[in-house]
Amino acid sequence: MNAAIERIVVQATTQEKRAIVAKAKKLDMTVSELMRSGAQAYLPADADLVALAEAAQASARRSMAAMDEAFAHIAASNARIEAMEAAAKAPASRRRGHTP
Repeated sequence: MNAAIERIVVQATTQEKRAIVAKAKKLDMTVSELMRSGAQAYLPADADLVALAEAAQASARRSMAAMDEAFAHIAASNARIEAMEAAAKAPASRRRGHTP
């Protein structure tokens, strides 16, 4: 059984209509198919902004975690360098394990 077809009237300027018809032809769609797919894919601006904000927050959390990890590696590296420099400055007898 076929679904009932209903008509929706969309008001547009002559330029808008030309653009819609041209886009439909370019996409090898009817104007009705183009309008239905566009309406189904439409997200209000607020939803777009919320999604963008959530993506930005997730990215910021990943960036902060990566920076924390990098800072920990840098601190460990600095500690190793300080230990090597301290060992290099120690008197030769202490470096060889001799006690005076």
